[in-house]
Amino acid sequence: MGGHQVISVELKSSHAGWRLDRALADAVPTLSRERLKALIRSGALQSEASAAVRDPALKVRGIEAFTLTVPEARPAHNEPQDIPLRLVFEDEHLLVVDKPAGLVVHPAAGNPDGTLVNALLHHCGGTLSGIGGVARPGIVHRIDKDTSGLLVVAKTDVAHEGLAKQFAAHSIDRRYLAIVAGLPKTAEGIVDAPLARSSTNRKKISIVEGSRGKRAVTHWRRLQILQDAALVECRLETGRTHQVRVHMASLGHPLLGDPVYGHSGKSSRELLKRLNFHRQALHAAELGFTHPVTKHRLSFASGMPADMQELFTALLV
Repeated sequence: MGGHQVISVELKSSHAGWRLDRALADAVPTLSRERLKALIRSGALQSEASAAVRDPALKVRGIEAFTLTVPEARPAHNEPQDIPLRLVFEDEHLLVVDKPAGLVVHPAAGNPDGTLVNALLHHCGGTLSGIGGVARPGIVHRIDKDTSGLLVVAKTDVAHEGLAKQFAAHSIDRRYLAIVAGLPKTAEGIVDAPLARSSTNRKKISIVEGSRGKRAVTHWRRLQILQDAALVECRLETGRTHQVRVHMASLGHPLLGDPVYGHSGKSSRELLKRLNFHRQALHAAELGFTHPVTKHRLSFASGMPADMQELFTALLV
């Protein structure tokens, strides 16, 4: 069949009771479980009766036969672009990037190119995990455009799936440096408050009640007292959109320079203007995880970038 590969899959009695996607991953080891989930949901899997099976969680009976139609890999619509990258680590499975503030992670409305993905496509020559789809190849997690710091990217589907499991299990060590307005009264604390898209402003994230939001947990500790501000380390137990920004703002200590959740005193506003600092003072400073293939524990650190260091120095007591 032109443009497709048709695979006949025979499940064994030992697969009885397994989830369909897990059984298929065992029977067809050349395809990752995440890739198989996507294929099942797209209607690419047919039973012996030629009926499409679309539920990856379906429990299999055991001795069953399926036909799986795998389309040819579509080239990403994103164009490779020669954008400088600061690589902290790279092997055949993954790479760790130190992203500068101002660089969008992947293309979206308003940012069709000039993104980290475009840079990665140029650097890797197309060898990025396809699990993220054509818009987000290799992207396992994100940090905001105007947040700087460390990001891990998957080159292969196996690496992507292994990293995604660690993110889901909250076993990735992620620590951010933030300069916040005001002085937290205690030396450390935990914010455990669920987050969801704001019902009144779709560009904002809000703390919500009940089951509408996703659990979000931030462990923070004060590192240094500054002039009407503080340097804080935030360790993420979960990784929700705008988590650090919303959680610190909920304590009455928003990030300096944050255009969405921030409110700074007159002196801070004047300083930010004088330094031409127009972003949230947030940097992904530490990243640790278990390599999904070699199983070695990897840890990386990134120093405070120049613009945030200048702000920090200006606020020293």
